[in-house]
Amino acid sequence: MKPVVNVEETPGKVVGHRSAPADGLAPSPAQTVRDAQAWQRAFQTGRVPKGVYRFRTHEEADEWLWKMLTRPRH
Repeated sequence: MKPVVNVEETPGKVVGHRSAPADGLAPSPAQTVRDAQAWQRAFQTGRVPKGVYRFRTHEEADEWLWKMLTRPRH
């Protein structure tokens, strides 16, 4: 079989330059900031006090968590 292109020959001319396609799924910096703000609004912090909590049972922990989540805001 005869090769289609002579690999030893250097091309004389380049007609165009191919650029890599843009990633359509990559978020822009402004979009990531808006996403972060939306997540903060959706899951507002401060409902459960920070710290390490130890409970005797999972039921006790669940009861405490629901009590913290459903209490009125300050």
